[in-house]
Amino acid sequence: MQHHAIAEELRARDLQFVRRIHRMRVLGVLLCMLPIASVLAERDAPGFWWLLLALNVMLWPPLAYRICRRARDPVEAQFRCLMLDSTFGGAWIAAMALSAAPTALFLAMLTADKIAAGGWSLAIRCTLAGLAGFAATWILLGFPYQPESSHRTLLLSFPFMFVYAIVLSVLTHRLMRRIFEQNRELARLNRTDPAMQLPNRPHFESIASRELARFHRYGRPTSILLVDVDHFKTINDRYGHGMGDVVLKGIAGVLRDSVRDVDLPARYGGDEFAVLLVDSDTPTALACAERMLRQVRALEFDAEPGLRCTLSIGVAELSPDYPALEHWIRAADAALYRAKAAGRDRVASA
Repeated sequence: MQHHAIAEELRARDLQFVRRIHRMRVLGVLLCMLPIASVLAERDAPGFWWLLLALNVMLWPPLAYRICRRARDPVEAQFRCLMLDSTFGGAWIAAMALSAAPTALFLAMLTADKIAAGGWSLAIRCTLAGLAGFAATWILLGFPYQPESSHRTLLLSFPFMFVYAIVLSVLTHRLMRRIFEQNRELARLNRTDPAMQLPNRPHFESIASRELARFHRYGRPTSILLVDVDHFKTINDRYGHGMGDVVLKGIAGVLRDSVRDVDLPARYGGDEFAVLLVDSDTPTALACAERMLRQVRALEFDAEPGLRCTLSIGVAELSPDYPALEHWIRAADAALYRAKAAGRDRVASA
């Protein structure tokens, strides 16, 4: 069932790409029609070419959309349709006898469009398809070559040049913003414990290492608190793991509310938390830890009114004796052990 849901989500994302390209295709063929029609009119093209132009404009976009929506792999089907777009574009360049203004415009926009949709790999494939369409049509027509473009053709090329380019730029900008926001959210999730909504251990240790380096350079006082929930296994056994999670979330909320924005509370593992207190010496850290103890003692849980919990906290201020993060953490852990050995529900410092 989970695999089915993932497959449906991926297909929905692929179809969103298909719809986006469909809208751009509809806009593109409508705008391309203007300079093509101008050249056909100037060259007194037979009705056959006007019929092909009408079919290209009216039938091809909905047909391509239907093909892509029904395909097993909508994205790959859309890439094949984009190659056909380029094939048609090459054929129309030949039909216009390489009229300079629309030819240059078509080549530039077709290439930019494919790069935006699938990168250089798709652009190269589509360029080859466009060359094939051009070569076949040019040979069939007897190598027509009339590069001069009238003022009317030039003017009718402007809507495609400006409107399509602007719409493509806006669409690309929106996609880049979406990618940026998704990457930022992914980075946040990678450094966050989702259950506690606190930074996780790797992120905590990364920031703590940075503070350690800063201390050895500038001597800024910084302290670490290692926080352990007293008798948490008993809480789980008596009230259930669900209630245990509620207790941990309540404690996580206390830690967040007890520190400043520059400080960093984190889930360190299991029922253990860690707090990085920037610009804080031992007395400041001890005062913060005592405040946490009081607030956790006062926690009440609606589902279990009789449940109370306490903490044991070890405090370690940075010292020149701690050349690496592991030494600093070890000092805080030793202080935490002393707090537990002394009866729990208390603070001890290194």
